[in-house]
Amino acid sequence: MGSVKYTELGAFLRSRRERIRPADVGLPAGPRRRVPGLRREEVAQLAGASVDYYNELERGAGSQPSEQMIAALARALRLTADERDHLYHLAARPVPPHGTAASHVHPGMLDLLGRLTSTPAQVITDLHVVLVQNPLAVALLGDQSGFRGPRAGFVHRWFTEPDARRLYPEADHETRSRAFVADLRAAAARRDAKDTEADAMITTLLDVSGEFAALWADHDVAFRRDDRKRLVHPTLGLIEVNCLNPFSEDGRQRLLWFTPAVGTDSAGLLDLLPVVGPQDVAGPGG
Repeated sequence: MGSVKYTELGAFLRSRRERIRPADVGLPAGPRRRVPGLRREEVAQLAGASVDYYNELERGAGSQPSEQMIAALARALRLTADERDHLYHLAARPVPPHGTAASHVHPGMLDLLGRLTSTPAQVITDLHVVLVQNPLAVALLGDQSGFRGPRAGFVHRWFTEPDARRLYPEADHETRSRAFVADLRAAAARRDAKDTEADAMITTLLDVSGEFAALWADHDVAFRRDDRKRLVHPTLGLIEVNCLNPFSEDGRQRLLWFTPAVGTDSAGLLDLLPVVGPQDVAGPGG
């Protein structure tokens, strides 16, 4: 990577950090804050990086940041789509297409997610790729950040990997399958005709999954705006929740949050999530 661009990358990160107020990202202002923007250690914490590594980036030194780290920094600094793309160019990394795990998360979605501190919540794409989760969502659904390529979409994993279904009771699998297919048809139709991502997923699933092919032939279509579902947590057991799904303006992203279903003991179980912490769960994208 050229030293000039690396220097520019460090200067750009510093300029974006200095414009963010702690309250913008859900952090307390605290005493003895000498500058209005974020501290370097706060950006590192928000991006899941070490403080030393982030300091090296701002100094224009160190190793070339990965695409995943660039995406994390863009979210931590609430970058616009143009600013996010500029950061990729400065790091000499290809700008990822929409819909991947490194997709730009709408700042408004991030702001809402940051305010949902007492309930599991996450932002996903219309193809059920998880973009970012809060800690309670990781505890409930498992860490979804490690999937790449077609496997990043939970709908793809649902019809190709049996382990992806273990978070739902087996009795609910048929209902879940039908809902996923109807939702995918609606999302694919809403996308631009030049967008090949949804078409590629559908073509693959038609080839490899007889179940998907049979459901696709029914031509059911329905966006999932809210849902009531049963989840099987490996430690807490069966949890029944309401899942709410507000969309971004273009329909490409959704903020999901999970609340306890009325008339169940799920409220007490969800309260235990901070205690049990992150689980190794093959959880759903939505």
